[in-house]
Amino acid sequence: MYIKTGIKTLVLCTFAGKGAGMFYRLIEKKRDEWYASSGCTVREVVDYIEKRGMMRDAQVEAIKTYLFLKIACKNQPLWKLFSDGRFNTLDLDHISLTKSSSDIIYGSSAAAALLEYSLLQTRDGKPLSPKMTEFMQSHAGEIDFQQAFRDIFYGVDYTDYLFSLPMGAGKTYLMAAFIYLDLYFADNEPDNPAFAHNFLILAPSGLKSSIVPSLRHIADFDPSWIMPQETALKLKRMLKFEVLDQQKSAKKSNIVRNPNAQKINFHLSTPDLMGLVAVTNAEKVILDGMDNDTDATLQTSEELKNAEVGNEFRKLIGKIPHLGVFVDEVHHAADGEIKLRQVVNKWSEGHNFCGMLGFSGTPYLEKAESVTLAGQFTVRNTDLSNVVYHYPLIDGIGNFLKDPSVSWSDADTQTIVGESTGEFLRKFGDTVYADGTCAKLAIYCGSIETLEEEILPVVSEVAAGYGLNPAESILKFHRGNKQYPQPEGSETAFASLDSDLSRVRIVLLVQIGKEGWDCRSLTGVVLPQKGACPQNMVLQTSCRCLRQCTRGSREPALIWMNRPNADTLNRQLKLQQDITLKEFNNTRKNRETTLLRYDRSRYRPVPPIDFYQLKVSYETLTVDDGNDIGSRLSREDILAPSSITVVHEQDMEGRQMGIYQAEDTTRVYVTFRQWIGQTAKESFGALKSADLMAYSDVLKSIFDRITVKEDGETYYSTRYDQTEVRSRIRQCFSPLRDFSVREEVIPEEANLLKIGGLTSPVSVTDAERYYPDQTTVSQIHKWDEDPVRELTPEAEAAYAYLASQGLPLPQVKDPHPERKQTYHYIPYHFDSPLETEYFSESVLPIIRDRHLEFYYNGDDTLTEFKIRCYHNDGRHWHYIGMYVPDFLLIQRKGDEIHKIIIIETKGAGFGPLFAGRRKFMEEEFVQRNNAQYGYRRFDFLYLESSLTKGQREEATLSAIRDFFDE
Repeated sequence: MYIKTGIKTLVLCTFAGKGAGMFYRLIEKKRDEWYASSGCTVREVVDYIEKRGMMRDAQVEAIKTYLFLKIACKNQPLWKLFSDGRFNTLDLDHISLTKSSSDIIYGSSAAAALLEYSLLQTRDGKPLSPKMTEFMQSHAGEIDFQQAFRDIFYGVDYTDYLFSLPMGAGKTYLMAAFIYLDLYFADNEPDNPAFAHNFLILAPSGLKSSIVPSLRHIADFDPSWIMPQETALKLKRMLKFEVLDQQKSAKKSNIVRNPNAQKINFHLSTPDLMGLVAVTNAEKVILDGMDNDTDATLQTSEELKNAEVGNEFRKLIGKIPHLGVFVDEVHHAADGEIKLRQVVNKWSEGHNFCGMLGFSGTPYLEKAESVTLAGQFTVRNTDLSNVVYHYPLIDGIGNFLKDPSVSWSDADTQTIVGESTGEFLRKFGDTVYADGTCAKLAIYCGSIETLEEEILPVVSEVAAGYGLNPAESILKFHRGNKQYPQPEGSETAFASLDSDLSRVRIVLLVQIGKEGWDCRSLTGVVLPQKGACPQNMVLQTSCRCLRQCTRGSREPALIWMNRPNADTLNRQLKLQQDITLKEFNNTRKNRETTLLRYDRSRYRPVPPIDFYQLKVSYETLTVDDGNDIGSRLSREDILAPSSITVVHEQDMEGRQMGIYQAEDTTRVYVTFRQWIGQTAKESFGALKSADLMAYSDVLKSIFDRITVKEDGETYYSTRYDQTEVRSRIRQCFSPLRDFSVREEVIPEEANLLKIGGLTSPVSVTDAERYYPDQTTVSQIHKWDEDPVRELTPEAEAAYAYLASQGLPLPQVKDPHPERKQTYHYIPYHFDSPLETEYFSESVLPIIRDRHLEFYYNGDDTLTEFKIRCYHNDGRHWHYIGMYVPDFLLIQRKGDEIHKIIIIETKGAGFGPLFAGRRKFMEEEFVQRNNAQYGYRRFDFLYLESSLTKGQREEATLSAIRDFFDE
């Protein structure tokens, strides 16, 4: 569109639903290049997450983007990354540029980045902005490209990334993963400014009741889903979860005292604070009082005081060291975004602010934002421009979301309600999910009167026709009015819908549950009239029924609406997801791949492996049967001093006022008899008071020292830990014990393939991790069964003719001769690309002309060959876990296994975690086994990803020559 403005022509270019948000595609392209390069330092981390298989594909891809921006891009602001050309991939030599623009664009990485952005293609293959491309060609010299990127990304100088995932993708767990990953890297590199040590999570205004509780789930997240167990446990112990949701008033006053500030102040007193996760509501807490602070002439004393309290809280948050801010459902922050950015801008002035991350399923704006180039070309965006990762809603359907069918009708409200309720009860009336919850239908009503007078009678009649008791199966939930009060018990029943105790099948709602409602057993949604939900929320409300109930299962869902709502849904799908309602309705994608697997033990028999396991057992011994209780009670160390509590006193601004030792002024009255009785009682029957009184003289001496007398009464002394003293006394009545360590070397026999362990076919989502591919698997299986079957019909006819003439038949060439040296089953499921590369590209070519065999052993579900590992601290053995070797390189003598090299491939990042097992294998397992067999039967080869491919191959060849060729 062109508008005449006197001297110049103002060009307006509008991106709707596919504009600024497409910057993420440039980031993603460069991200994938980095992960494929040798310079990627976190590939093993992602490999571990994918192998663990607990995070959804949307979450894994978001983590990849997050680590790329944090590590490869050094956590820099988006405007700077784009201005510096960090994501540029366009070959300008293949772009037709005008003479006037070529020098500028060639010489400016920012100009090249904006040009590449304008040349992106939309989902239907059309150029994103040919008008922008044309404008840049003719006005390149007039555009301040760096300023353009600053304007596009809100002019902030700190990290501000937005992750766009649809509902049900697990944004809360993704936040938890980001927190643990930051803590992991921060723990290793505490001075690296890219990684946050502490976190503030902001819930949006108006959704506190539904979102803050879900954020509490961060505390329940299992970090072993993204990192090894030992590291995960260490980091989980670091977390200090704090919900800042308290607002109290001083007595007889409306002035707010801010207990949230007190909570933050308490944490700030901790030296080197790390692991704080504070959750609060952006509007109620962070932005409270900011408006009052703008015009002092209009404020009462109480308003001024409240503003002062709010400012105090915001200042304290800004003092949290190495702070990372997460904003959930960030699209809701648009109304208060200016104020929120003012606060975050202030926090960012601290030298250790780590940036802000936003999360949203709908990162779109009701009103378009504008950026003007050279004062002439205006770009209007309806997307939030700082999206760095986007997972489309349609890709989640049938993956981690239910698979919906959408129906609409021009009929009246009551007809639509009757039809939709009847269809739901026909299709899902008997549906009970794996967790015991029954399928439910939500019907959204425009008003309480409509619910009570029009919709409830229809639903009750249909439900009764299907044999349901309306009083039990229908829940009405609204906040009530003068005519129809809120139904008694409805709030509790609504909160319990996802319980297996709930018998509700149909939920009637007014102004509730439009978004942020997490009910996995919700299977259908009905929007029967215009106004059933706000028009800008038809898409979000329709999707309430898409949360998957049973992970990995294909679950259908039902959406019903009238024609106006269907038209609105279609517009919003096109605007926000760049798909049509028809595409949304017809999604039937199954992303799983079915693979055939074969046990090759008939053709590639591998004898069980004989080896020796170290077994360490402990036996408790009584050191002294003649226990001298009196002497032990007389020892000075029977008296346990109490611990010292140090109190740090500071004001609300964080200034240190003093440090002192807290004094326990508690006075507990006690007599000697009471003390003896308490000591015996705490033994839970092991000791009686009479046993203790046999040593009354020495015990009376102890009692006199641990008590004080005041005014003729006896009280416990606060100088001693009374509980510990009683415990040490009881220990004196038990014989002194020690333990002996017994080491045994036990012979064992292990099969490399568990009988019956291999299932086929198998449905997988990571087919690229299975090697070889299905074509090769099919060829190997056919050659195992009958090599001639590989011949074409023409070749078979030729062979038949030669045979009829009595001529010798030529040998048929085996397409996969390696099958005689490997594959005791096919395909192998490798844990990482390193294992696939080492197996297929390094070892198989090395052993091609050698009498050696090479087998993968790393799938712990299929192998019996596992080794118990121990660590010796110089005095005792400590069990450190079971080790499942990756590969076995075998040499036979006759039909028996003669020699074995155990080979372990490991990502460099996981090397330290494997150090204990590596030491045991090299210094204990190999040495002990070779001693038992009287020759070098075992060797161990450890290879890290830090080595080049050539270095790994050289090390493998060296081990082969040293071990097998001796």
